[in-house]
Amino acid sequence: MNKKFYELAREKQERILKAGWRVFSRNPYKKSPMSEIAAEAGISKSLLFYYFANKKELYLFLWERCAEITMQYMEKFSCYEQKDLFEAMYRGMQAKLRLMTKYPDMGLFAVRAFYEKEEEICGAIKESYDKFFQVKTEKMLMQLDREPFVEGIDLEMMYQEMYWASEGYLWEMLQHGGLDVKRMEEDFIRLLDFWKSVYLKKK
Repeated sequence: MNKKFYELAREKQERILKAGWRVFSRNPYKKSPMSEIAAEAGISKSLLFYYFANKKELYLFLWERCAEITMQYMEKFSCYEQKDLFEAMYRGMQAKLRLMTKYPDMGLFAVRAFYEKEEEICGAIKESYDKFFQVKTEKMLMQLDREPFVEGIDLEMMYQEMYWASEGYLWEMLQHGGLDVKRMEEDFIRLLDFWKSVYLKKK
């Protein structure tokens, strides 16, 4: 990416990033033209190519910036410091919903990018996701208090199952028109209560 992008005023940087998130959140990668992003940002297409060599570079930069902001919110909500898995998940939900409320297009972009199948970028997205999230998740699982869980349960498998369910839920919402933050919070709280009833020891 051209270093001149970072020399822009912060307001103009934000305008370009928000335009990219907005356009890419509404269309698959292949059907998101740079000309539309430039128009949304209020700049010429040639100037956008001056800052980003091509669409792939812009797309991956938008993803990386999205991941960085998400990690900042997760850390702000102390998600990775919890020994209680469900408390960590609840805090993570609150962090992500707060983020989606503040940056709705970025939230939609993140979900669409995660499921993007275009060979040109999907490998880089997966590699970046592993760098930002998987390592943190593994560290969190290592520090969990395992005593409250049903004896003999495979916590790693349990967490994977909950992860798959959460990602599937987001995909379904995306297919039906977008991310409804209020409904997501209500549904996720019900999911947490269900998982607690299944995986925790009866008191």
